[in-house]
Amino acid sequence: MFTNKEKRIQYLGFNDVWFSIFGIIFLSLSTVYIFNTPANLTMAETLISFVASLFFSTCDWVINRAILIRLRKTYPRLQDSTQRIALLFLGVLATVVAVDFLGVSLVMFFSDKVSYSFPERIRSLVVIIFLTAMVMAMYEAVYFFVRLKKSIREEEQAKQAIIQAQLDALQNQAQPHFFFNTLNTLRDIIDQSPKEEAMQFVDKLSDMYRFLLESGNTNLVPLKAELKFAKAYIHIQSERFGENLQLNWDILPSAMDHRIAPMSLQLLLENAIKHNVVSRAKPLAINITTQGGKLIVDNIIQRKSTQLPSTKLGLKNIEKRYGLITERPVEVVNDGHQFSVSLPLL
Repeated sequence: MFTNKEKRIQYLGFNDVWFSIFGIIFLSLSTVYIFNTPANLTMAETLISFVASLFFSTCDWVINRAILIRLRKTYPRLQDSTQRIALLFLGVLATVVAVDFLGVSLVMFFSDKVSYSFPERIRSLVVIIFLTAMVMAMYEAVYFFVRLKKSIREEEQAKQAIIQAQLDALQNQAQPHFFFNTLNTLRDIIDQSPKEEAMQFVDKLSDMYRFLLESGNTNLVPLKAELKFAKAYIHIQSERFGENLQLNWDILPSAMDHRIAPMSLQLLLENAIKHNVVSRAKPLAINITTQGGKLIVDNIIQRKSTQLPSTKLGLKNIEKRYGLITERPVEVVNDGHQFSVSLPLL
């Protein structure tokens, strides 16, 4: 564990080589100055005290560090922190007392002047236990921070994976929805128009599906790309409705590089055409404007007496996609006279 850097980082949260070296030296010096008055000691006595303190501090550090690692292997989860810390504190108590007893006993073996009396050692043991517990608390704090950071990162990655899956599902919904409605339009053109117009429609439809393929793996596209796609769609619809379908474009140049959910504008135009009368007596005017960081699509409501079959996915799909991408909402206003949808420009 001391020579394996990856293992140290795995169980301790960081590479603690230099932390251990400087920590042991600091504990040794602290112990010497707490329990001795340096001015009353000779240089030799000071050196002997430091060496003895270094020995005790090294033993305490290494043993408690090993206990810490063992506990982290046994109780690795953040939920186990209380149990792990409690057992670690008991380990610190046992280790400091045992090392102190064994160390003093070893000194007694070489010198008759030294004796061990537990009541007399309590004061020094309390201080050493406190210092050692503080060191272990620093280890635990670093470990807790690293695990918490990792847990948050994993949770965010899981959320992103779920959101991405939902976005993919919604975008896959939007494309069949578009396909369903364009086939209905193509059927009407074949019924009402010459063969050449139907062929032109298919050509334009081919261009539009090229855009769908190119944007299929992206959740946002530049507004200028979506406008190009939407205008191609309107060109197709104009083959059917002629001058009865009127589009008023008022797009600020500064908004062109902002981003929008792919197919969202086209779906709004499609819904407006599908659910409103478009005729010579009642031409449908759709306004597309940019204002206040939003793309606004609105039209006067001209309800059809009979409604075409609908998958009811268009607007709901847009709202769900934007809900996953941004906190800025899609705003829908229907006052019975005018229908308006505002898409956030991102």
